[in-house]
Amino acid sequence: MNRPTERLYNGIIKENPTFVLMLGMCPTLAVTTSAMNGLGMGLTTMVILAMSNLMISMLRKFIPDGVRMPAFIVIVASFVTIVQFLLEGYLPSLYSSLGIYIPLIVVNCIILGRAEAYASKNPPIASLFDGIGMGLGFTIGLTSIGIVREVIGAGTIFGFQIMPSSYEPITIFILAPGAFLVLAMLTAIQNKVKMRAKEKGKETKIGSGCTGVCGSCPSGNDCGKRG
Repeated sequence: MNRPTERLYNGIIKENPTFVLMLGMCPTLAVTTSAMNGLGMGLTTMVILAMSNLMISMLRKFIPDGVRMPAFIVIVASFVTIVQFLLEGYLPSLYSSLGIYIPLIVVNCIILGRAEAYASKNPPIASLFDGIGMGLGFTIGLTSIGIVREVIGAGTIFGFQIMPSSYEPITIFILAPGAFLVLAMLTAIQNKVKMRAKEKGKETKIGSGCTGVCGSCPSGNDCGKRG
């Protein structure tokens, strides 16, 4: 399951980090007060995830097992710093909105998780598309939550008024409790769709790139030794 299309499908649908794996909940709940913030955070994370996956995969044979996590953090931190400076220089409003959550991408469990579970054991191109897929899944999740919260809580989408002037915004949806409510609602909808798909015989199993055929595994049949 290392073809680019499969890695994209895996990240967006089967292992969506927001609605399936429930990873990266801190930025998911904190920055999605608007659709623009969700989109910006998702795309920022996607760029860092794709680049760090690619670099870690290229260096995977040279990084000793004993220091692989510190090495991963250094690589991720380097890309985070680059992206942070670019946002500060070219998108200062988005940079101000995301605030502390940009440098916290360094320790985002999605990025470190994909580095350890996939990029450190697979070829560069597959790892690149794995990062893009997971990043797109994260972007879709954050943007979806941001759209629902912004519409209900402010009557707008991406800052454009879509609700009639008589609409009274439900302010709780742009506050912290609203993030939990919307996340639960969207996750429930997704689970309902999956249950219906399963009833029709469609594959809904969550995977992680493991085919179960250890003899042909690109990680060299050592996934049980590297935990």
